[in-house]
Amino acid sequence: MNPLPSETLARMKVVEGDITTLDVDAIVNAANSRLTPGGGVSGAIHRAAGPGLREECKTVGHCPTGDARITAGHRLRARYVIHAVGPRWHGGEAGEDALLASAYRRSLELARDHGLKSIAFPAISTGIYGFPPDRAARIAVRTVAEFLDANPLPETVLFCCFGRESADLHRRALEALAKGSGA
Repeated sequence: MNPLPSETLARMKVVEGDITTLDVDAIVNAANSRLTPGGGVSGAIHRAAGPGLREECKTVGHCPTGDARITAGHRLRARYVIHAVGPRWHGGEAGEDALLASAYRRSLELARDHGLKSIAFPAISTGIYGFPPDRAARIAVRTVAEFLDANPLPETVLFCCFGRESADLHRRALEALAKGSGA
């Protein structure tokens, strides 16, 4: 991949913390295909948003792996929750990379189509779905960068990492992309 313009790279930032507390237009939920509360990020988002999120998700229904759906943010600071369904890791030979990239891309398309200026992503699929965190960080950063290079919205993308290890992986992926060595 050729080096991206510095303006594109400047639109991406890595933060460490609790995604449910961020003051952004949308946060992304690492969702299951039924959009029901789960553990990890999904459980935290549903708890913070309150029961209205679960009720709205029931009306939205199923979301296939690699796709995303949008709901209101309910009691969150974020106005919206974008529910992205990443793949379960099956060793890397079942199209997992493409499905993970698609989950990020579809989330960004929803943000753009709803006129959202800021969005925060967790490390999709790296928890109980078992996607290798270093590989996932490279895919996430590359996919977001390619999207931002071609679209004015969202203006800002945060990779909200729950721990230092994940944050470091995302920072390294951003640095590699800035140097033009790909992510």
